[in-house]
Amino acid sequence: MHADLSPLIAATAQWLTRAYPAGGGAIDSALCEAQARQAVTVAAWLRYPTPMDAGLVGMSGPGGSARLDWITGYETADDTADETDPAAEDEHAWRSWVDEVVASWAACLLTDPALAGAAVTALAGTHHTAGSPVAFRRLLDPDVQDRRAAALLRHPDLLAPVAGLHHAGLLDALRPGQALPA
Repeated sequence: MHADLSPLIAATAQWLTRAYPAGGGAIDSALCEAQARQAVTVAAWLRYPTPMDAGLVGMSGPGGSARLDWITGYETADDTADETDPAAEDEHAWRSWVDEVVASWAACLLTDPALAGAAVTALAGTHHTAGSPVAFRRLLDPDVQDRRAAALLRHPDLLAPVAGLHHAGLLDALRPGQALPA
């Protein structure tokens, strides 16, 4: 059982960066990944606010990327690989750790700076942020290079199908006085 959300965060960020890749070289890819990972981390911490929530999703699994793949039309050459090939099966194992709600919430945060700010503020004082300061600069205040590197990842029209899936749930979670969802 994973008491932390690192497998879910890694897989969901990977899905976002594969579906909405950086346009440049290695530096742009790294900057794009950093922004995706920050947005996914905030979304995951909002979605699973307690160690118990993280443990439960670790046991049951987050659901996978199938619906997100279908909505976005995301398909790679690996997706058409021979399903009986054990190497192909291993290549797709990470996709089972993608969380649709977290991906949707992250898409909302990447395309709406005010919403991203409210989400990070909502995390203040939670067990996720206790102990050491947590900064989400690339999510909250991306510079020109960050924006260029993640042009697809931050494009509201391109992310609309994913962001729209669970936008209302994110807004509900961020309402003042509202307990964070599990």
